Amino acid sequence: MDFREIPSEIVDGLQSLKNLRIKVTHEQLLLTVIVSAILLIAFTIRLLPMRWGFQLSEFDPYVHYRSAQYAVDNGFFAWVSWRDSQRWYPYGMQTSRALYPGLALTAAFSYKIMQMFALPISLYEYVILFPPIMAVLACLAIYFLGKDIGGKAVGLFSALFLALNGSYIGRTSLGFFDDETIGILAILVLSYAFLRSLDAERTWNSVIKYSILSGLMLGWIFASWGGAVYPFGLLILFAVVLVLLKRYSNRLLVSYSITCGLGLLAAVNVPRLGLLYLTNVQVLAAFAVLAILCLCEIVQRTKTKKWKIFYVSGFLVLLTGIALIIVFGSATGLERKFLTVLNPFERFLSPIVESVQEHRPSAWGSFYFDYGIGILFVVVGLFFAARSLTNRNVFIILYSLSMLYFASSLVRLLIVLAPAFCILWAMGLVGVLNPFITVLKETPKTPIKKKYTLSHVGKEFSGSAIILVMLLLLVTFVLPSRESQIRGDSFPRVFDQAYTPVTIMSSSVPVRPDEPVLEWYETLMWMKAKLTNDAVVASWWDYGYWITIIGNKTTLVDNGTHNLTQIQQVGKMFMSTTPDAVDILKNYDVTHVVVFTTFDSQGTDLQYGDEGKWRWMAKISQPLTGKDDNYFGNYSLGQDQIRIEGQQQPNIVPNANGQNSTLYKLMTYAKETKLGQTSTVQLTESGRGFEPTYFSSGKNYGGIIVLVAVYKVVY
Repeated sequence: MDFREIPSEIVDGLQSLKNLRIKVTHEQLLLTVIVSAILLIAFTIRLLPMRWGFQLSEFDPYVHYRSAQYAVDNGFFAWVSWRDSQRWYPYGMQTSRALYPGLALTAAFSYKIMQMFALPISLYEYVILFPPIMAVLACLAIYFLGKDIGGKAVGLFSALFLALNGSYIGRTSLGFFDDETIGILAILVLSYAFLRSLDAERTWNSVIKYSILSGLMLGWIFASWGGAVYPFGLLILFAVVLVLLKRYSNRLLVSYSITCGLGLLAAVNVPRLGLLYLTNVQVLAAFAVLAILCLCEIVQRTKTKKWKIFYVSGFLVLLTGIALIIVFGSATGLERKFLTVLNPFERFLSPIVESVQEHRPSAWGSFYFDYGIGILFVVVGLFFAARSLTNRNVFIILYSLSMLYFASSLVRLLIVLAPAFCILWAMGLVGVLNPFITVLKETPKTPIKKKYTLSHVGKEFSGSAIILVMLLLLVTFVLPSRESQIRGDSFPRVFDQAYTPVTIMSSSVPVRPDEPVLEWYETLMWMKAKLTNDAVVASWWDYGYWITIIGNKTTLVDNGTHNLTQIQQVGKMFMSTTPDAVDILKNYDVTHVVVFTTFDSQGTDLQYGDEGKWRWMAKISQPLTGKDDNYFGNYSLGQDQIRIEGQQQPNIVPNANGQNSTLYKLMTYAKETKLGQTSTVQLTESGRGFEPTYFSSGKNYGGIIVLVAVYKVVY
């Protein structure tokens, strides 16, 4: 082609492109580079578990993936009426009544959009990457929130600290496709939009837009996470405190009503909540606060004293009515685990809830692991926030102090505390460094010597102070943790949480091996390939999701723990004698039973498998059996085993009753067979019992032998 034949109009148009100039200041360019670097760090750290395999982590992410896959294959509305027949056999599970749909449908919807662009990625691969993507967006959101609270520096440090926070990394690392991935992002955007809607200089058009955004975020949380009670409660508390501080404005009334209205509109359309949620005690409290805000607005606009008295009297009648509804039982209360958070001195949790590690109270070491020396800066940040009580500072104080109290009662809530502490940490750090930075920026002056006067702080001192503070930060992020030193890997503290294999690749054993621990994965693949489609598998509820979703087999119970009676029956089966266990299994048409055990080369139990969970099986089934865990053996006087990697675990032997239980026999037979010993237990009585069908490889991983055993039920 002869370029001389190109029309002159096109040539002129191309030449005019050179006149285009993107006007970016050096400050904006530097800011963009720093924010991009922080987001890249946040994403990269969360990809570190890829070393052990590209898989979903933990247990709950598998059921969320299963729901997302069903929505992609059958449509979003089909998900609402879906009864999963492979779960909770023989009754099945109405999924929409058991799960919050927000996470699965968000992933399914965004994946559908990706399919429109023909991106070469499967849904399974996408949901594995979904948590790091949400973490990046959350770090970006906290940058804007921190910038609004304390300036650009606070925003940058807040984003950096959240990107490196141990609790947040643990819940947003590769494959952790769970509710918190959406919850934390939505809380940050909700806070950002709601606080902006209260700005006095903002136009009403802007106020409405930010209020709608905050309402949509609250609705998204309600649709995605049971933890929605916290941001909802925080909004209620914040509105009350603003009224008490005489900071009421009509913008607060408009924003509060729009935000809570949209949030509750979404909540009542979630099948798990429904219209009954409007009778919840927290919702009634929200209505009472709305009435207070309406009263404040009316009183402000009322001129005569007579009408003010009339309106206040009407409000008191309304408040009394709400109180009577709550007192006389028409209102629904909070879940037991939330009551425990409110009153940590009285544990309202059932044994099945208490058996979950993340429902335990937090140790103070957990806070230090997440923040290190940053705890000191958090205290300083609280001081700076309290010294200047703007709406935003009041909000961050309420958020941090209330969440500190709640996170101390429930270790899982450390992730909800993370954004508030990261912002306060940044505020404290910037507040401490600002005077020294100001000195460094000053123009040097010729010193005038005077007697008996204090000399001005020099730039050298200021520079040294800044370097010292940065070195203190390195202690938190760079030096290895004590647990890491015990293991001998000595990773930087910030990597300690991230550089951990996904649960399926460690077979649910809390170790960091040199290679994947494939015992569970191999067993599940064997089930998928070798067991017939009509097989029904019984196991303890911890492994139900894996067996159903990875192994593609029907199960009696799973991690949803929705049918307590059926879980009690499974616990009773494991703690019963062989004939009684077979009778229970026959009622559910069970074909196979799975047990999981860990031990060392000498046969000493290590408490990581079912040998450490039998106590909970006994406690949970106690209403059916009348026998608690002490009937079967005294394991540390009923207290939890403290599992410290690198230290020898205590060898605790069950008593005669425990040794006669089905669980003990199935674990012991598998262990002795794997160690090459002649088994001392009898699996069948009068032709009824169990027949060994499949044992995993049982390799030795740094002194820990992991073994999954599958038995066929012989009737």
